[in-house]
Amino acid sequence: MISVVVQRPLARALVMSAYVLGVEWARALVMRAPGAMFPALILGGAALVLAGAGWQPKRLGIGRDRLLLRILGGLALGVVLLLPAAVRPGSAPLLPFGLAVAAIAISIGEEIAFRGALYAALEDVGGAPVAIIGSTVLWTAAHALSHPPAFLGAVFAAGLVLALWRWACRDLVGPVVGHVLADLAL
Repeated sequence: MISVVVQRPLARALVMSAYVLGVEWARALVMRAPGAMFPALILGGAALVLAGAGWQPKRLGIGRDRLLLRILGGLALGVVLLLPAAVRPGSAPLLPFGLAVAAIAISIGEEIAFRGALYAALEDVGGAPVAIIGSTVLWTAAHALSHPPAFLGAVFAAGLVLALWRWACRDLVGPVVGHVLADLAL
């Protein structure tokens, strides 16, 4: 079974899709229990990071070359992702330290899973268009249980921006930094 998944790109993409959706939906359901938010975010982030196991860092878009530029790009992505919040009345809430750590964990996990491993698996199936659209659609579906339906358009738009960055720059550092900033501020 494992050799089929490793040798067949479509099988690998389907298994990866089922895994990341399963983790995200399980996390969203567990978070509804009283006192479960912090452990669900931490464990969910760790489970999503595991999606990157076995992939070469370069295939995930992870590397140290041009790191400062990649981080600056991530800061710019964070600003773009926060534009909708900027027009919201009131200031952004400050997260308690524990929730900030949990938000960082889930942001990193989601990026490694969606724009890292899942993107690479879908790219092997049908190139950049399949990777961009597929990872964005699955990202949106993964948030269907944790976000109100009216917010899913914004989730799709954010996923598309992050996937386009991943494609154009072959980089995951920028999306990680941008996603962390957005989750900490929203």
